Amino acid sequence: MGHIAPMPTSARALRPDDPARTQGLDAAGLQALAAAAVAAQDPRNRRGPFRPEKLVTSRTRQAERLSSFYFRGIDAAALIGLTLAIGWMSGAALMTLPFAAVLPLGIALAVSLAGLRIMRLYGFGRGERLDLHLIRVATAMGLGGLIGSAAAMLTGQSAQLSALLEWGLAATLLTGVLHAVWWGIVNQWRAEGRLTPSVAIVGATKHAERLIADALRRRDINVLGIFDDRLARSPDAVVGVPVLGDLDALIGHRLTPYLDHIVVAVDPSARARVSQITQRLAALPNAVSLVVDQEGEAARDVSLARLAKSPLASIDGARDPDKAAFAKRLQDLIIGGLMLVGLAPLLALIALGIKLDSPGPVFFRQRRHGFNNEEIRVWKFRSMRHEAADATAARQVTADDDRITRFGKFLRKTSLDELPQLFNVIQGEMSLVGPRPHAIGMKTGETESARLVAEYAHRHRMKPGMTGWAAINGSRGPLHSAGDVKRRVQLDIDYIERQSFWLDLWIILVTAPVLLGDRSSVR
Repeated sequence: MGHIAPMPTSARALRPDDPARTQGLDAAGLQALAAAAVAAQDPRNRRGPFRPEKLVTSRTRQAERLSSFYFRGIDAAALIGLTLAIGWMSGAALMTLPFAAVLPLGIALAVSLAGLRIMRLYGFGRGERLDLHLIRVATAMGLGGLIGSAAAMLTGQSAQLSALLEWGLAATLLTGVLHAVWWGIVNQWRAEGRLTPSVAIVGATKHAERLIADALRRRDINVLGIFDDRLARSPDAVVGVPVLGDLDALIGHRLTPYLDHIVVAVDPSARARVSQITQRLAALPNAVSLVVDQEGEAARDVSLARLAKSPLASIDGARDPDKAAFAKRLQDLIIGGLMLVGLAPLLALIALGIKLDSPGPVFFRQRRHGFNNEEIRVWKFRSMRHEAADATAARQVTADDDRITRFGKFLRKTSLDELPQLFNVIQGEMSLVGPRPHAIGMKTGETESARLVAEYAHRHRMKPGMTGWAAINGSRGPLHSAGDVKRRVQLDIDYIERQSFWLDLWIILVTAPVLLGDRSSVR
């Protein structure tokens, strides 16, 4: 991916999010300052008033959005540990006590954990004060203690009231400390722009102007640029946000891996134009929304708030994408970690075989498409002669390919050359199951594969996988025709729409026998 030039010092001094420059300014003042910032910049490095100092990919932002699940898990583990410790300090292990004696403390624990979630204490809203957050934490814990005490009296376990009081005080203190830490982490991420959704606008229109002005006032989304299907009529910038090109420029732009959303700011009554734009944007993996211009600041704020909180990669509206992504990530870490440890001796033997077979490094890294068109570098065991390595897959592998080493043929036939991708899985760039990552610029015949099927980029709506639905259904290895590309893309889209834990587990279990039994595939 190309390097994005840093903001010139003269422009950085005029950034509208600089507190020393923006204190006391209203929305109109911010807009004027933003326009001045753009005017002062080198036109080759136009950045706009929203661009953060460091761009963060949507995959990274999605991973950090999932932190609330980790926070919740740590809270639960800490409170369970505290409960066991209090039982131990009282002179009796909880496991040895009668059920009726343990029940009140268990109810207090369950109600407290439920209260933390029901009161949305893992949301850490923008501008939320720490003191008010801790008061809500104490309320949730107090509610758990009260209900636990009521259960103790109803079950004739009044002797447990002192233990419940100790537990309530200790639990409130422990959870308060943890949430102060979570609050600090989230606010640090937010200050760095790592939790702020990034969008691009299609259409340099009055609708875009109003959306940008409202977003400048709210500061909860980043508008990285504007693209227009009628570029000849467009200005150079709208309220300080630069116009970066037409729709073709957007489809191939280096900003797309950083975009969480594309907003079409064209008059909805122009149905033919809107339809044409949305059809063109179907070639991208990014979520697309149509902005409907609303009268009144309150109504527009509701729409912007919805955009700022929208899921990053919505595939199926019936599911919570954050929960699905968290479950898949947990699955990758647990199963992938166990596989990496269990297969370590095999990995060492393969590395030795490569070194003995031909000169050159053990590993080979190749640039490939990841989630949301992000560029990642995929690890593989080297199976070709080092001097013949093909980092862009410009030449498809054929039967008896003279570039492949003797040991490499065995590795490719058994797919053992893919095992180092476990490192990509642990790093979060890949998943165990998903669409296979294709090399950037990979060609089918003389044409780049991505240009052969309009829905090609839809396979990037999910992290790429070590194995996948397409791989176990016979679509693996080189793609020799447009029909091959279309079939693989369709299988990948089918998987994305159906993805579940049980489907992933099935694909993992059948991968080895399916691939080892495939004697016809050329790799």
